[in-house]
Amino acid sequence: MSEQPQTSRRGSPLPWVLSRILGWSPVTLLTGCSATHITFLDPQGPIAQAQRQHFWFVVAMTMIVVLPVIIQTPWILWRYRYGGKAPYRPHWDMSRWLDVMMWGVPVIVVAILAVVLWQQTHRLDPYRPLDSDKAPLQVQVVGFDWKWLFIYPEQGIATMGQLVLPADRPISFQLTSATVLQTFFIPALGGQIDAMNRMVTKLHLQANHTGRFAGKNMQYNGGGFHHQRFTVRVVDDRQFDDFIAHAHRQGQPLDRQRYEEVLVQQGDTADAARALGLTSYQRGEPIRFAPIPRDLFRGIVDDAPFESAVHNPAPHQQAAMHPVAYQALPPKQQTPPKPTLPQDKETSQ
Repeated sequence: MSEQPQTSRRGSPLPWVLSRILGWSPVTLLTGCSATHITFLDPQGPIAQAQRQHFWFVVAMTMIVVLPVIIQTPWILWRYRYGGKAPYRPHWDMSRWLDVMMWGVPVIVVAILAVVLWQQTHRLDPYRPLDSDKAPLQVQVVGFDWKWLFIYPEQGIATMGQLVLPADRPISFQLTSATVLQTFFIPALGGQIDAMNRMVTKLHLQANHTGRFAGKNMQYNGGGFHHQRFTVRVVDDRQFDDFIAHAHRQGQPLDRQRYEEVLVQQGDTADAARALGLTSYQRGEPIRFAPIPRDLFRGIVDDAPFESAVHNPAPHQQAAMHPVAYQALPPKQQTPPKPTLPQDKETSQ
């Protein structure tokens, strides 16, 4: 069966044949030397695939201008060298066709690049959801010094050190920073977006294949910047369900004490593991938290993570929530409000 052109889920593809021909360049081949996919030149999702097509398209269009200069410069130096046999024209003034070529070709190239990249940039808007028949997985990302916290609000768990995702399912990220500006980046899946304190940004990605990918912070934010990396593990649906169940069984409750003494403190994921008593922790492994406060992400954005979030746990977490989390719960919130009876409504009217 012949291979068909691959298209992005967000719009029409760029020249597929061109990307395939240039895709066998030495740079691309070198990306296969690692067991962990580390670059968009070895794409593992539709966004990274589109970015690779854009890259080679820009390279090809730029070569239309650059290659003639690279080729003709040594040829001109040789042809018109001292003692050469090229015709001597001391009164040569200009060549209209040469002038048109020198100005016209770059103008056409810039116009084509502007139109194509403008269209593709809007189609690849990170805030725009991916087209899929599957509901996106919600993941909330918080940047600390120098570690990432990944919250799965629908599953009621959180991890550090490893981000586990299901294959062939859109992922809807919400991102913020509990400290300074940071940049969230998974090269093999594409997309790079800032995470800022007291603000929320969004990113939509998808992994088409299972495997392990590298993730990192691209914005320098202090002495532990080079340790702020994580592993993205993409699994099938059954393995993802097992991961969630395992996190609920063995995860540590994320209460105020752990948040303030581990997450907020400066240090990488290994430092956090030692503070949690995980002596056998290896980099790249997940640190699991369960149960977690409901609306923890919104609380971090508002700079009050345990003022509102921990007092409002999700229904399926109430029985398992760490008792420390409820010590400050006001009495009026512990009992549900009395429902209004129909006769009361008539009386009030």
